Amino acid sequence: MRIISGRWKGRHLSSFKADHIRPTTDRVKESLFNRLMGEVEGSKVLDLYSGTGNLALEALSRGAANVEVVESHPKSLTILRKNWEDLGRPEGFLIHKSDVFKFLTRFKGEPFDLILVDPPFTEKLAHSTLEALAQSEAVGTMTTIVIESSRHERVDKSYGTLVMISQKSFGDKDLSFFRRQVDAE
Repeated sequence: MRIISGRWKGRHLSSFKADHIRPTTDRVKESLFNRLMGEVEGSKVLDLYSGTGNLALEALSRGAANVEVVESHPKSLTILRKNWEDLGRPEGFLIHKSDVFKFLTRFKGEPFDLILVDPPFTEKLAHSTLEALAQSEAVGTMTTIVIESSRHERVDKSYGTLVMISQKSFGDKDLSFFRRQVDAE
């Protein structure tokens, strides 16, 4: 697992073997960030189910202004902090030790520009996470949400005003992109 582009291009990140961890492959990560070209630099990013911090640190490397991660698993938090420290403890990085659903329910403040979601496949959380995001103040009218899910998980085309704008498949994984649909009045 490595950072693909930006100021830490080529740097390797620590990982570990566990049932709840399935890091995003370089191929999927590269496709995700190529699709988001122009949306990352200067943005406010939220990474849900951050795991090792792979996606969050890639966003920071590519120029995100602020990255917040949400993770509750103790071993993941240890690796996440280690990866952040190995990159020199860059500013603009905040770790929330929290359950994702509690975080989304309690969130108050400015919405994020970009929300990256990579729930553990073993838990089948994609659908319920998108339902929670549709109700959360973390999502604004200009927020892009990207969720990585198993092809066998339920991911609807819309969740309230959140609408899927594109989807790309990678073997047994799907990357789905969502935005709020705003009525033109």
